[in-house]
Amino acid sequence: MESAQNRMDRDLLKEVVRKAGALAKTHYDLNSAEIRVKSNNSPVTDADIAVNTFLLTELMRARPDYGWLSEETKDDGSRREKSRVFVVDPIDGTRAFIKRRPHFVVSVAVIENGRSVAGALYNPLTEEAFDAHLGGGAALNGKSISASDYAQIKDCRMIGYDFKFKAQKIWPAMTYEARNSMAYRIALVACGQADATIAFTPKCDWDLAAASLIASEAGATITDRDGNTLEFDRDGVVKSGVICSGPRLHPLLLDTIRKIPRKVTPPSPRD
Repeated sequence: MESAQNRMDRDLLKEVVRKAGALAKTHYDLNSAEIRVKSNNSPVTDADIAVNTFLLTELMRARPDYGWLSEETKDDGSRREKSRVFVVDPIDGTRAFIKRRPHFVVSVAVIENGRSVAGALYNPLTEEAFDAHLGGGAALNGKSISASDYAQIKDCRMIGYDFKFKAQKIWPAMTYEARNSMAYRIALVACGQADATIAFTPKCDWDLAAASLIASEAGATITDRDGNTLEFDRDGVVKSGVICSGPRLHPLLLDTIRKIPRKVTPPSPRD
């Protein structure tokens, strides 16, 4: 059911992610970002930090009673204490940003009771703005979007790294495109530019909270790699991977993945 608060939060996120994206593009155009490596071996730049600071200031000014969770901010525990929480990835796809590829997005969601209720993504280089709220559908640049109804794995348009599929020897032929940003990958499935995306390695809430809502509101099916609905209210923030596709393709992908031996791996900064 639609909620007036969800719609208002969607409108807020749409506005703020565009401003944050403009800031990210300024740093991108300067091409002078300082790069550090975090403890999980993923990169972070001064652009990530600048965009994170901007989002924290703007969003908490607008909604001071909301909690906060961001990849680039130390967890302050507010996500456990507040009924509504911002979940933020200031630049999802930092490796693409560093390599000067147009495959990164600013990602912001609002979650309530473990569910995403509003979300927005913005790619400032391609000027693609995705947004959704619970029960209100999903849009790309203001136009309603829907996921593919493709119903077989063979020849589907998969966003993922081809070597990961080819190494497993159980996948039929597909067409592949690689994108560093998990959120962007999901959004491209949501708008029908791709049929599916899979992450075999764990992913974090800030990779998924906004994009998963956009996908589900566009009619896609998105779960972790075990087929579980994504929830965002647990103490941990890591999910066991991602399967996102149109609803007819998803069970076929899930059945195939269940044949693959599991390995215990940390979240991958590449996938």
